Amino acid sequence: MNLLLTKRILFVIILLATLEVNAQDYKPQVKTDHIAIVVADLPASAQFYSEILGLDEITNQTKKTNIRWFTLADGVELHLINRSKEGIQLIKDVHLALAVNDFEAFVNMLREKKVNFENWPGEANSTNSRPDGIKQVYIQDPDGYWIEINDAGRF
Repeated sequence: MNLLLTKRILFVIILLATLEVNAQDYKPQVKTDHIAIVVADLPASAQFYSEILGLDEITNQTKKTNIRWFTLADGVELHLINRSKEGIQLIKDVHLALAVNDFEAFVNMLREKKVNFENWPGEANSTNSRPDGIKQVYIQDPDGYWIEINDAGRF
């Protein structure tokens, strides 16, 4: 075997060994990009997320008419997709949690707009605090998805 070929093979072996070590040490840095949910009535859901949660609608890059995009204050997107919800089980344990800048004002707005809300145990028109002291309330969107609204953000 000539010397040049031997050097190339040795280089490839060292490179592969380095990649294997790096792959074992790799820990991804993860941040939320978007959340997508299936909705039965796209206009009603879009109105809820816009008027109740104050989300701004943004350009739907897919250009599909059965999808609408919204953005949260931190740049995370919410994609509403109009499709059959068959097979989707809605329980409070599976929820979207959002922090608001003024929890009391938000709860008062829910009362004024006659939006049903409850605390974690399920008591209507009540709030509670989590074990970490964060105040919270739960609402449901037009499709029954549970949303926790809390004061964790402390803007």
